[in-house]
Amino acid sequence: RADGDIVRVAVTQDGRALKYAANELKADRNIVRVAVTQNGMALQYAANELKADRVIVHAAMTQNGLALKYAADELRADGDIVRVAVTQDGRALKYAAYELKEDRDIVHAAVTQNG
Repeated sequence: RADGDIVRVAVTQDGRALKYAANELKADRNIVRVAVTQNGMALQYAANELKADRVIVHAAMTQNGLALKYAADELRADGDIVRVAVTQDGRALKYAAYELKEDRDIVHAAVTQNG
């Protein structure tokens, strides 16, 4: 749980292993980046400050747009982040900030992806 090398290997295999890491490792930017790159849904286990980190959240959205659910509110209101999420999975639109749910380009990207 507290050994960074072991956790890094674990999250490389399955990003959701971040769930079992010690809190200080859930706040380690490098470990969390590896975890969300492997499985975007691992964002739910990241420390709150990393849920507000654009690079971390972008990596998570690229892998699984539905991870937008776990992003900080300010990033759920960020058009670029939301566009990446809905392009990956159109269903992510439900987690976007209200004003982006009315953005024509974002809605189009979501509908185009989901059909």
